[in-house]
Amino acid sequence: MSTGFVIMLTGVLVASACALLGCFLVLRRMAMMSDAISHSILPGLVGGYFIAQGPNLLVGFLGAAVAGLITITLVEVLKNTGRVGGESAIGIVFPAMFALGTFLVSKYFANVHLDTDAILYGSIEFASFDRLFIGDYDLGPQALWIMGSLCGINLLFVGLFYKELKLATFDAGLAATLGFSPILLHYALMAVVSITTVGAFTAVGAILVVALMIVPAATAYLLTNRLPVMIALAVGFGALAAISGYWLAILLDGSVAGAIATMTGVWFGLVLLFSPTQGLVAKFRRTGQQRTQFAADTLLVHLMQHENTAIAATESQVAHLSSELRWTPPFAETVIGLALRDHLVERQADRLALTSHGRGRAEAALEHHG
Repeated sequence: MSTGFVIMLTGVLVASACALLGCFLVLRRMAMMSDAISHSILPGLVGGYFIAQGPNLLVGFLGAAVAGLITITLVEVLKNTGRVGGESAIGIVFPAMFALGTFLVSKYFANVHLDTDAILYGSIEFASFDRLFIGDYDLGPQALWIMGSLCGINLLFVGLFYKELKLATFDAGLAATLGFSPILLHYALMAVVSITTVGAFTAVGAILVVALMIVPAATAYLLTNRLPVMIALAVGFGALAAISGYWLAILLDGSVAGAIATMTGVWFGLVLLFSPTQGLVAKFRRTGQQRTQFAADTLLVHLMQHENTAIAATESQVAHLSSELRWTPPFAETVIGLALRDHLVERQADRLALTSHGRGRAEAALEHHG
């Protein structure tokens, strides 16, 4: 396999593994938990380095996973006191864990070089060079085996406990009534999140894993209210960000992991603007349509109230309506055009007259607002 293909495939696997769990974090409003875990694994990595007396993938992985579980437990303990909220508990625990890791490094490993770029952005560019050997047999890039395994674990976890996770996410009380344990499911989900964060650490770094776990899920949430579709879209957006981020990095000769995280934001921004239901453009269009529709109802009520009065001829004049209703001439023409199109009024020379349909609409509007 070429180096570029290995990098893209590693990015796709990392993004997919993170997105599978990220949907539940977004729906549970626990997006910051992934940030907390990604920071708090530092003391676990230091502990693993200390125990193994040097770099050791397995021991470092186990140490980081334990640190992640400790973080989750401490956050839950603080929340259960009732004195602090969930976000506050996260904000208390993860800086303390990160500070502890920094202190341990400065105290006991001052002469050990820690590459900040690797911690922040990972080393996905070198994924094809870090090989997995069994004896003398080369099994290929180690990152692919790690992230492929984590993808399989996460897919199996979500598949096996999909109904329970869905129920506990949307209605924890009902889940408890039906015999499920929301607390146990929460800890199981957090444990898998912790393991995934640690596994993704070497590929995308401690900070950028947050973008891959949260942003694709948040992007998918703007497009659908159905959980299965949201999960599929989140994985798709994560994979798309990985591939497009790689080519962006090649084009600009920059960090691949940084470009991948950047593209998650780009895709989120595009969906935020152009989502058919929740996008800003669609919202702006609906607001304009509602304003025009309300103005059309105002026009109908105005015409009906002045029907058969001495000033009916004046009040129904097109030229007079703009100043009477305090509309700009272009907006008045838009409203009148809408009313004519929907056969609510008919134009008689320079005046407007209600149709039977328009009169019924005006009466309904008065009843609704009166």
